[in-house]
Amino acid sequence: MVEEILLDDITPIGIAFSKDDGGLFWIADGDNNKVYRYSKDFRKKEIIGNFERPMHLDESEGKVYIPEYGSDEIKIYHQANITSLEIQDSLDAPASISIWKEEIGIADFYHHRILYFDGQEWISIGKKGKEDGEFHYPTDLQITSDKIYVADAYNHRVQVFNKDGKFLHTFGKKEKMNASTGIYVGDQQIFVTDFEHDRLLVYDTNGTIEQIIDTGLNKPTDALIVGQQLYVLNYKGKSICIFK
Repeated sequence: MVEEILLDDITPIGIAFSKDDGGLFWIADGDNNKVYRYSKDFRKKEIIGNFERPMHLDESEGKVYIPEYGSDEIKIYHQANITSLEIQDSLDAPASISIWKEEIGIADFYHHRILYFDGQEWISIGKKGKEDGEFHYPTDLQITSDKIYVADAYNHRVQVFNKDGKFLHTFGKKEKMNASTGIYVGDQQIFVTDFEHDRLLVYDTNGTIEQIIDTGLNKPTDALIVGQQLYVLNYKGKSICIFK
């Protein structure tokens, strides 16, 4: 069963969820330079601020981390205050951020790399190219307990690295993925938005395809599991699909 919720004129890029106040969704509207906060049932909506093209965001311990593609900064929204993340490097159009405990990963879009903070120091992973370990406009990423997963958008694949930045394996090309714009790594499955093909690819944790979902999808940009429900953003459809 799928339910589609129209988001008015919002063009959604990234989604995050926090458990505050019974559950809140955060949606980045890159085209209109805003981030919205929704109630869990999507009946209440408010703007939390204006940002310079916010992208794939993340939430951790009550803080919402917002990559600003237009300003080359990472903003942090916490209790109605907005600050900037201090980084010992320069960014060029950050497209995504992922937080895992004290670790931070950033998809540095125009630098064709991942910046990763292991809790003590920053390291740079990758460079422009099409070989293993290289990127062509990385758009989203997720850190897990032992790996870093990267949606390598215009190499049309997902790449997986260990925490030392060593390339492990890749997947997505067998399915002829075209612009892997968003990724969500769950306990048992990995979800990748296949933007140009209007579908969501579902893999097991080894990168073997399990399911292809295309119902109701129109240029999907991001996905998220909350409870037993799958949420997928539609950029062109200006909506969110909830698969129950």
